Amino acid sequence: MSDRLLLHVCCGPCSMHPLSVLVNEYGADNITGLFYNPNIHPKEEFSKRRENALIAADHYGINLVTSDDLMLDKWRKYGPVENKLRCMMCYDLRLEYAAKYAASNGYNAFSTTLLVSPWQDHQYIIDKCNALAEKYGIRFHYEDYRTGYRQGQEMAKAIDLYRQKFCGCMWSAPAAIRESIILP
Repeated sequence: MSDRLLLHVCCGPCSMHPLSVLVNEYGADNITGLFYNPNIHPKEEFSKRRENALIAADHYGINLVTSDDLMLDKWRKYGPVENKLRCMMCYDLRLEYAAKYAASNGYNAFSTTLLVSPWQDHQYIIDKCNALAEKYGIRFHYEDYRTGYRQGQEMAKAIDLYRQKFCGCMWSAPAAIRESIILP
């Protein structure tokens, strides 16, 4: 049996470089993307990112599993000053879901496109994924994709992917968007 990898995909642009590497290593048939991002708000933003993650997956010939979970109330309860706790909760929620999904669905390994962003807490993500790999009895596939971040962004431009300006969390959104989410 071939190694099968589940890749947590936060968005289309961030998946471009990791997928270019992973498809060469595993083969497109052995990689499945997982778009699980209940942190992305508002719904229109969530929909754009999911649509572009599907475009990126199609570009590489991989399957992408998606979830419609939004959990808006969970993010509303955190305020802008609780950034570190909110970010850790966000990582924990998404990575736990990915690791559990991978273990429950016959994957040998999992990884995340969060490892491509120079703005994410890289060491926290590594530590969390290693702990989850041990918890669920699967392998965490680690690579530092940050060196290919700019290349991935250029690849995203080349296929006309939507490139967002904030992480997805309502508290990182531009003020006009944030106010429309917080004060409905």
